[in-house]
Amino acid sequence: MDENSSIQFSIFKDCIAQKLLHLTSTPSDITEDEKSSTASNSESPLDDFSSYLATEAWETLPNVLKEATHETRDVVPDPDALSLDSLSTSFTDSLVSYGVVNDVDDATNFLRKIIGEYISQTCAPPPAWSSTRTENCEMCGRTVPLTYHHLIPRSTHTKVLKQGWHPKAMLNSVAWLCRPCHSVVHHVASNEDLARYFHTVELLMEREDIQKWQKYATKQRFGIRRG
Repeated sequence: MDENSSIQFSIFKDCIAQKLLHLTSTPSDITEDEKSSTASNSESPLDDFSSYLATEAWETLPNVLKEATHETRDVVPDPDALSLDSLSTSFTDSLVSYGVVNDVDDATNFLRKIIGEYISQTCAPPPAWSSTRTENCEMCGRTVPLTYHHLIPRSTHTKVLKQGWHPKAMLNSVAWLCRPCHSVVHHVASNEDLARYFHTVELLMEREDIQKWQKYATKQRFGIRRG
């Protein structure tokens, strides 16, 4: 997998974008060379500039930082202890050119703050499942009584960890589903397949059978029997 498509890279890029939003001015455009250096297809100047800066800085970061998770938090380096001597001149020059910072030292400090926020997000403990409760079913969208579906079924936890399919922090991830949608999920795939291949609502929704069910379920009035 391209490391620039990883969850960590996305978080890093978002941290840069959030920092830029707090500035008095955000670049309205970037040079053609910078545009060609980014993988972004967005027409948003903020997205383009954040992608460009993230790509330039990401390549210089140590792998332990680029792979940071709650499980690896104890070996993630302190931002102030990082050597940023290999930081791309394109990164610093762009920040200076657009008035984001005054000089190279400011650019380095800017990046250290970004890294600090990135670490706080990637190394944060997962939320307690009860705090993720939604008002609507995450599959059909209806406002009805909900149940919680273990996205990684509990019966598979031992195998999941042994095979390294997912980190321990993900084991208690849940989706809030109405009872009919919950039942359908367990009908379309085995617990092992759910754990390995369909461990998020987004992955479940990629299935054609789930899409057909969702289209049907959204039109049903909960608790009403027909015929």
